[in-house]
Amino acid sequence: MFTRWQTSPRFLIVGGGITGLAAAWRLQNLWPEAQITLIERDTRLGGKIFTERQDGFVVEGGADSFLSRKPRGVGLSEELGLIDQFQGRQPEFARTYVRFAGQLHPLPEGLTGLIPTNLDALAKSSLLTNEGRDRVAQEFNLPPSPSPEDESIASFITRRLGQEVYERLVEPLMSGIYAGDGEQLSLAATFPQLRTLELRHGSLLKGLLAGQMEAGKHSSAYPPFVSFAGGMGSLVNRLTEGLTRTTLLTGVGVKAIRPNFPGYTVLLENGQTWTADALILTTPAYVTARLVADLDAELAEAHAQIPYASSVTVSLAYAEADLPLLDGYGYVIPRVENTDVLACTWTWRKWAGRAPQGYGLLRVYLGRYGRSDMTQLTDEALLALSRQELADTLGITAVPVRHWIYRWPHAMPQYTLGHLARLARIKTRLATLPGLFVAGAAYRGVGIPDCILLAEQAAEAAAKWVRETVLTATE
Repeated sequence: MFTRWQTSPRFLIVGGGITGLAAAWRLQNLWPEAQITLIERDTRLGGKIFTERQDGFVVEGGADSFLSRKPRGVGLSEELGLIDQFQGRQPEFARTYVRFAGQLHPLPEGLTGLIPTNLDALAKSSLLTNEGRDRVAQEFNLPPSPSPEDESIASFITRRLGQEVYERLVEPLMSGIYAGDGEQLSLAATFPQLRTLELRHGSLLKGLLAGQMEAGKHSSAYPPFVSFAGGMGSLVNRLTEGLTRTTLLTGVGVKAIRPNFPGYTVLLENGQTWTADALILTTPAYVTARLVADLDAELAEAHAQIPYASSVTVSLAYAEADLPLLDGYGYVIPRVENTDVLACTWTWRKWAGRAPQGYGLLRVYLGRYGRSDMTQLTDEALLALSRQELADTLGITAVPVRHWIYRWPHAMPQYTLGHLARLARIKTRLATLPGLFVAGAAYRGVGIPDCILLAEQAAEAAAKWVRETVLTATE
């Protein structure tokens, strides 16, 4: 028999990024009388979602959009009454390029996800040689691999479509999602549907083409990539405003977690202690590893084995008269180009309302997993690298009228080979720690809708645990 008496259930959430905020929102709706406390070490909520609005510029520090086909990004926005603020990319500039061998090459039409499926468009592309195009066409007749072993993205794409397609098309697009090394990233943990299509249809391209026909029967009410007119920060702001029944503790970190059956006590760095019936950790894996070390060494080790990539974004504003004609959304850069620059977005072309009349806004992405840590460079060095990229590729030599630099150290989890086995270990160990739940980008999806979904699942599991175990035992 539990001896703790309480008038309402208590939940603690550690981490105030989109995952933690979404978990608190779901708990509020599931259990209006619950006592919910969210703890965030930073003084700002929102994590990797951060929008600055200055003098008519709308500048994203992190993510600039989310995929509408993953339902929980749209679903949460609907719950928050944000649908009227949805913004799609400007269709008149719907072109993207790949910087390869010193030139900008248009991205071929007919990409399904990361994969080219329009062979006619591919035949006209300047990115591939004749040998590269022929290699793609051979994919229809290649038998699937029978091996059940985990395979890297690089190995799979090269095996099915050839080295040129991987290096010049798939790898730079994949880096835009994970900022990672395709030689190390697990296909099963990142794009498992590609392997499924290979096995089901005997050919990746046959499977993708069949999927296109099926998808054509269903239309979406929203554009593929969705942002908000005021920037992605609108999502964080509306969520925070809605957490009226959640205590938000910012600017203080967690020092330790102690079991206090049937719940947990959290010791804060300012000396305070908080006790709850259920605890949800939405922190990066390396932080979670530290927090759970005294609870379960194996759980901590599994989290510590999830590596992270660091990155930097530099946004630069120019008088539009100082810019060349930029007809598109921007460009990506393959790893084989041997540069720390991943991509450049022509922000004011991609999204309406991001720069005042007469000005343009561009964003340069720096930092690749396994190369130099760009977050350690000075502002002067980062600005110089970004300006050099714009000068070399676009011929922009003017001095920007202003710039914004955002560092994201250890920000992007890497789903390296063996990731699913690590997740299985985490699940096994969590089963021995009832009332403890984890969620976030470290597990099964790095996108905003993925984090929201995992947050909601953790909140629902925590509420179920308290209803069925804690409250039942205290009655």
